[in-house]
Amino acid sequence: MCAVYASVDLGGTNIKAVLADDQGNILVSDSVPTLSYEGPQKVLERMARLVNDLSQRSGHKPLAVGMAVPGLIDLAAGKTKFLPNLPTQWRDVAVRDILEPQLNCPVYLLNDVRAATLGELTFGHGRTARTMAFFALGTGIGGGVAIDGRLRLGPLGAAGELGHLVVMPDGPQCGCGARGCLETVASGPAITAEGVRLLLSGLAPKLHELTGGDAGKVTTRTMAMAAAAGDEKVRDAIIRAARFLGYGIVDVIVTLHPDLIVLGGGVANIGALIFDTVRRTVREQVHMLPVDDIAIKPSQLGDNAGALGGIALAMKGGNV
Repeated sequence: MCAVYASVDLGGTNIKAVLADDQGNILVSDSVPTLSYEGPQKVLERMARLVNDLSQRSGHKPLAVGMAVPGLIDLAAGKTKFLPNLPTQWRDVAVRDILEPQLNCPVYLLNDVRAATLGELTFGHGRTARTMAFFALGTGIGGGVAIDGRLRLGPLGAAGELGHLVVMPDGPQCGCGARGCLETVASGPAITAEGVRLLLSGLAPKLHELTGGDAGKVTTRTMAMAAAAGDEKVRDAIIRAARFLGYGIVDVIVTLHPDLIVLGGGVANIGALIFDTVRRTVREQVHMLPVDDIAIKPSQLGDNAGALGGIALAMKGGNV
């Protein structure tokens, strides 16, 4: 019988769980509402029921569970320290001590984007890389760094917060308190905000056509479609955001000289306009070392990067 592990992703809206084998083959998956307003204890009980239900359905008991958490954690103690987007912020919640008796197996915690980085490192493009950086481009921008095949976590598991590289001094205020973070100019909301401005200013006729003039329907996907259909201003907005992303990647390259940069998340799904601009920016800006051997690729695992990162975390016994 193959070794089976569980992965759980604690989100603000849903708890997602998968069971997979040690080759990264997902056997069964499901999700339940988080209902975070009920508090950590109830949420963790619901999480345990979900994993146990998947175990029953699949006929496999997981050897360990890897849990992806949206915030800061105490890796050694298995406690959450600060989850900014959940009620009570989950300060000093002893997650491991609460879950292990209900699951009858070890439980390991990791920040959610570092988990996605670990997934890509273990089961995706990172398998052949020595050093890589992962950028998760979505509602915010998260990241992770692996050096010589291991995650660089730092004392709080917070190393690799690539979305908070400052790329525009005196730029927009970021939720972290700084100004001009990459997240403020290249995340999904930053890009779509410019799309809404162009729409309402009458400067994006194709975008207007695609959305029926409804600003609420402006997304990175509709903007990419409008750019492809000939909206030059929309195209320029995407390129501008991609150049800022490129500046952040330049900083990572000259700091780490990685083999691989992986871009995941919804913004990366814009495709060639993002990747071509990033690669061009890197070639223009990096002169201290050769860049032709640094691959810049979309995530091989896509939406499963985080889930498989939890599997890898469980497999490695938290030793990442």
